[in-house]
Amino acid sequence: MNPQASFPIPVSVLTGFLGAGKTTLLNRLLKDPELTDTAVIINEFGDVAIDHLLVEKASDGIIELSDGCLCCTVRGELVDTLADLVDRLQTGRIQRLARVVIETTGLADPVPVLQSIMGHPALLHAFRLDGVITVVDAVNGAATLDAHVEAVKQAAVADRIVLTKADLVDDAEWLDALRERLGRINPGAEIRAVESAAAAQLLQCGLYDPATKTADVRRWLGEASEQAHHHHGHDHHEHDRAHHHHDTRVGSFTLVHDGALPFTTVEMFLDLLLSTQGDKLLRIKGIVELKEDPARPLVIHGVQRMLHPPARLPSWPDAVRGTRLVLIGIDLPRDYVERLFAAFVNKPTIDTPDREAMENNPLAIAGR
Repeated sequence: MNPQASFPIPVSVLTGFLGAGKTTLLNRLLKDPELTDTAVIINEFGDVAIDHLLVEKASDGIIELSDGCLCCTVRGELVDTLADLVDRLQTGRIQRLARVVIETTGLADPVPVLQSIMGHPALLHAFRLDGVITVVDAVNGAATLDAHVEAVKQAAVADRIVLTKADLVDDAEWLDALRERLGRINPGAEIRAVESAAAAQLLQCGLYDPATKTADVRRWLGEASEQAHHHHGHDHHEHDRAHHHHDTRVGSFTLVHDGALPFTTVEMFLDLLLSTQGDKLLRIKGIVELKEDPARPLVIHGVQRMLHPPARLPSWPDAVRGTRLVLIGIDLPRDYVERLFAAFVNKPTIDTPDREAMENNPLAIAGR
């Protein structure tokens, strides 16, 4: 086994609609010295014009670049490609692998990609989802969001949104309107211009920073998510949103509870939430204070009906404790979710709501 292998390996998902500039950003990433020993998984190698000098073709689908980075195509399932990288690392065919970047197709729904990373038993210990970076074309972004619900979902699941081609837009109000719209779709995402940071920094979206050995909960959950808990966030600018029918289907909000919760309460709430609303839940992430061990927060991260195995932080990174769960969904009934959450956290001795009754009548829980 390769002694230099360090698991879990962070995985960044790079998404964005056709023509948004993913390939340009990908080339910029590969030129950053901090991203040496990165594997880039792309859907079709022939469709992506990698600028690097190709110095060696190690085997079918694996291209080694001059700086040690790798490019490989998705051959069969994404899981197979990731498993092959792990095998190459463990057997010494790859000496070091510091990060994986997965570039999705422009028409792709990124959620299945996230599920592959977070839910496959063979990959759970080898990889961890660091974050989702969504590229949005400043020139055509608004029209793309109008026309394609996939583009709205790509923006909704992002940890970081990168605006490209902003230099081609002369109208500052146009850019401000696009930023505001993206902020309504995903209040928790950081929106950056592509030129505003080093390429490697664009990928650092995860909760835990191995370099500093600290966790940044506020950034990971999104500072705007705190405001989303207190305000519905989508009740203004109705005159604008009349034309943005896809936007109205996608939204995010935060569930907050002060104080520690029993693990069984958290487990039952998440089980009912995922079983009744999992198909509408694009992402859920959060941090929980447990009664059984209040000093070590529980980290929650999931996609649709799939939860990553819960992780624990060694200590609280800031003074704010309790529970904060950020939910991003499409057609997700906020009122139902908030009532469900309140039933568990405000009435811990309550009988577990009947699942079949709740599926048939989501608001039945309100009177319990």
